Amino acid sequence: MNFFLGIDFGTSGARAMVIDAQRTIQVQSQYPWVSNSTRDLPATWQQALLSLIEQIPQKIRRDIKAIAIDGTSSTVLLCDRWGKPVAEPLLYHDARGLVVREKLQAIAPPHQVVLSATSSLAKLLWWESEQKTAQDYYFLHQADWLAFLLHGKLGISDYHNALKLGYDPQQMCYPSWMEKLVVKPILPQVLTPGTPVSEITGEIADRLGLQRHCLVCAGTTDSIAAFLASGAKLPGEAVTSLGSTLVLKLLSRHRVDNAQYGIYSHRLGDNWLTGGASNTGGAVLRHFFTDAELVRLSSQIDPHQESPLDYYPLLGVGDRFPVNDPHLQPKLEPLPPQAVAFLHGLLESMARIEARGYELLQQLGATPLTQVYTAGGGAKNPAWTAIRERHLQVPILPPISSEAAYGTAILALGN
Repeated sequence: MNFFLGIDFGTSGARAMVIDAQRTIQVQSQYPWVSNSTRDLPATWQQALLSLIEQIPQKIRRDIKAIAIDGTSSTVLLCDRWGKPVAEPLLYHDARGLVVREKLQAIAPPHQVVLSATSSLAKLLWWESEQKTAQDYYFLHQADWLAFLLHGKLGISDYHNALKLGYDPQQMCYPSWMEKLVVKPILPQVLTPGTPVSEITGEIADRLGLQRHCLVCAGTTDSIAAFLASGAKLPGEAVTSLGSTLVLKLLSRHRVDNAQYGIYSHRLGDNWLTGGASNTGGAVLRHFFTDAELVRLSSQIDPHQESPLDYYPLLGVGDRFPVNDPHLQPKLEPLPPQAVAFLHGLLESMARIEARGYELLQQLGATPLTQVYTAGGGAKNPAWTAIRERHLQVPILPPISSEAAYGTAILALGN
């Protein structure tokens, strides 16, 4: 029997999942993060990668046919010709690229996703400004480097990770405005996610008990892996993540990019995965209620009765999507005397924001919404689901899996 391994390197830990050709889960493993200095992270990542595979029973491990890895978007490393990091990694939320923003704006066209201070390209140009780059170095994303540890090939990435490096997934090349970059020689070769890169090295095969013909495939980002895991696959299908924030991803036949609202699109086969993120979400709910209170009070809500309370639930000032206003004030009044009424108003208002977000994506040219899968902690709240379904006017479905590693295993499977 052939098995396929997906490995997810997320913000809270690393996970692995093995599936068979019918996409049935065979085994899972995990490696939680502990507090470490950034400089020690590559060693921690390598230890996690090996541990995740070693936790898989040998009888399954020896029949793994292909492996794919996802990592956090814009977490990057600078490596020498042997793949050894020459500087501490810069994580997904590291904004030190802000100091090269003017240089970026002079190079990149307006509205490019690379213009963010946390983009991969901003981080690379910051390294250049610090005189840390060299012609024989390699610039890699987290997933690229982890895959290298298995197949031994440096300088290979995928067009999901490379989007924030400036790669154009529509033309399938680096754009002309990047040609004059001094650091261009160290940019990775970019492949379609899921493309077989190479067989694992003999050393890895012997050390981990894997078959020598096991393939390592080009990877993806953790958020796209989570989308793949949901079961959404047709244009018009979407995934709403109800975590600390509210994140919408809609599969569209048409590419939608709008920097004003923080909207950009990833290529997904012949379609485009477009979306945006609001600062509202579960963090607001947990500010006012414990998990037990959320369960108890939600059960008392009649989700078919619309709350008259109209909030814009935020913990701080400003939002970008679906309202682009850095000065937007949280709206959490009037405060009703009953806690259940307050919670109802919050859930109702977040559902309105979600619906407004999908309406905006469609106004900007995305394929009309047909159904929504839900990920994140909020997916477990049936009252909230019913309220959201009333506003969205489309079916809301549970995901096939809520684990990004499952989506990455599907990438390794290749269909």
